[in-house]
Amino acid sequence: MSLLVVGSTAFDSIETPHGSKPELLGGSSTYFSLASRLFTKTHLVSVVGEDFPRASRMLLEERDVDLSGLETKPGKTFRWSGRYSADMNDRTTIDVQLNTFGDFKPKVPHQLKSVPNVFLANGSPATQMSVLDQVSQPRFVVADTMDLWIQTDREGLGRLLSRIDGLIVNDSEVKQLTGHTNLIRAGRAALAYGPKLVIVKKGEHGCFLFSQFFHFALPAYPTEVVVDPTGAGDSFAGGFMGYLANCDTINLGNMKRAVAYGTVTASLTVEGFGVDRIAGADRHTVDRRYQELLQFISF
Repeated sequence: MSLLVVGSTAFDSIETPHGSKPELLGGSSTYFSLASRLFTKTHLVSVVGEDFPRASRMLLEERDVDLSGLETKPGKTFRWSGRYSADMNDRTTIDVQLNTFGDFKPKVPHQLKSVPNVFLANGSPATQMSVLDQVSQPRFVVADTMDLWIQTDREGLGRLLSRIDGLIVNDSEVKQLTGHTNLIRAGRAALAYGPKLVIVKKGEHGCFLFSQFFHFALPAYPTEVVVDPTGAGDSFAGGFMGYLANCDTINLGNMKRAVAYGTVTASLTVEGFGVDRIAGADRHTVDRRYQELLQFISF
């Protein structure tokens, strides 16, 4: 089954201990799409400016990402620049220029309204809910969010959480959302807001999946060289959702496998600057790392 993602398309300028790179193709929907396309047909809904180059479009189109929902508006494409700490566990935002993304109102093309699997990449709860109002009876909807919306629009976020099947957040965000400092209590408490499952990312320490029926934890794939962590979370979500989109049922076993595929997909992204590594990946590479991860965790 195919997959719809709605989120940002951007240019990132990134500084890490491994160097600095300006004006790299990025954005949540871009990383997600380049990961999910390894598993299933992916349709991208986003917005760019008139400065968005043909080469960037071709990079996505050549990897079979459908851009029929990518809107071009007068002005410039969203830009973000940031600097990572020496251990790359923390980053500082240097500059944000929302540009055309500042007033983004997603328009889901008519032919995509019935796509069965939907991922709502990070954005305001109102923007994310506007997508839910446009699609027709999706099978599985997962959303990402961040501390900004937890702080400034908790009421709107609560309404969103009551309408979706899954939520993906990091450990600090789930603690902020629920008020619990213990990760396990926070993950369980987040389920009370409505989603059937909550995935909590812990970066190099892996992730937890919480549901009303089971909990599941998985370490990160043991990547030796981390060049650029940008987009790792979106790539995880793309691998997770991409794998599930091709499953006949969303059951315990398939969700565990999807988490593992999300984990190894993210491990590829961090090995290069921007989208270079994930854009160059193929399914064979992902499957090989999946098998290596299984060997790593078996005992």
